[in-house]
Amino acid sequence: MKTITLNNGIEMPVLGYGVFHVSPEECERCVADAIHTGYRLIDTAQAYYNEEGVGNAIVRLDVPREELFITTKVWISNAGEEKAARSIDESLRKLRTDYIDLLLVHQPFGDYYGTYRAMQKAYREGKVRAIGLSNFYGARFVDLTENMEVKPAVLQVEAHVFAQQTVMRETIAPYGTRLMAWGPLAQGADNLFKDETLRGIGAKYGKSNAQVALKFLTDEGIIAIPKSMHKERMKENFEIFDFELTEEDRRAIHRLDTGKLKVDHNDPVLAKFLLDYDKNFNPSN
Repeated sequence: MKTITLNNGIEMPVLGYGVFHVSPEECERCVADAIHTGYRLIDTAQAYYNEEGVGNAIVRLDVPREELFITTKVWISNAGEEKAARSIDESLRKLRTDYIDLLLVHQPFGDYYGTYRAMQKAYREGKVRAIGLSNFYGARFVDLTENMEVKPAVLQVEAHVFAQQTVMRETIAPYGTRLMAWGPLAQGADNLFKDETLRGIGAKYGKSNAQVALKFLTDEGIIAIPKSMHKERMKENFEIFDFELTEEDRRAIHRLDTGKLKVDHNDPVLAKFLLDYDKNFNPSN
C-alpha cells in the first residue's frame, strides 16, 4: 500500500475505506470485507454511530493492530475541552483499541478550540498518533492552526476530480498538513461514472472511471476514502496501483476541475442542520 508521511513523521495509507452512511448493523461486515480486500486505513466518526462496528471488525480479524490506520472524528455535540476528552475515551472503548491513529475535529462549529486542545492533550498522552481537522476552510483553518501548538496533520474536506481543492492545498501546505478527500468519487454525481474524459483515459489501461479518478487523487498526494458496501466494488476501488497516468492524462483531468463544492460550510442553513444532527439522526433516540 502506498503511504504518505504526515508532518509528525507518521506514515498513513493514501487509500482507505470510509464508512459514512454505513449502518451500525452492516458496518462490521463491511469493514471486515474491506480489510480482507487489502485496505488498512478505515475512516469513521462519532456522528456515524458505527464506531463499535469498526471496533468489532478490528478485533475479530487476524490483522495486527499496528498494520491498521484508524481515523475517527469528534462531533459537535462533544465540542469543548472536557466533553471532547470524555468522547475520545468513549471512541477508544467503542473502537476497542488503545490508540487512534488519526483524530479530527469533524465540523467547524461549536467550541472547536476546546475540542482541539483536548485532542492535543490526547496526542501528548499517546491516545492519538496524529490530529487534524475536517471541513475547515480558509480563514477558520488558518486561525485555529496559528493558535495551536500541534499543527493539523490532515485536513479532510470534499475533494474529487471536479473539485480538486487547489486553493486549500496551497493554504495548508506551509503547515505540512495533508489533504484527505471525503466523497472522492463525487458521490456518483456530475456523471463521474460516465464522464468521457475519464472513460477515454481508463480505456487505455483497462480501468474504470472510478479507478482513474482515485488514481489521480492519490497521485496528487490526496488521501482518498471511497465507500462501498459491495466487496467487488471495494476490490475495484483498491486496484489502482498497477497502472500509471501520463502527464497528458493528468492535464486532461486537471481541466475537469470546476472548483464547485456540493456542500458549502459557510451556509447558515447547513450550520443549523449540523447543530441539530444528533436530534434527528442518532439511532439510539
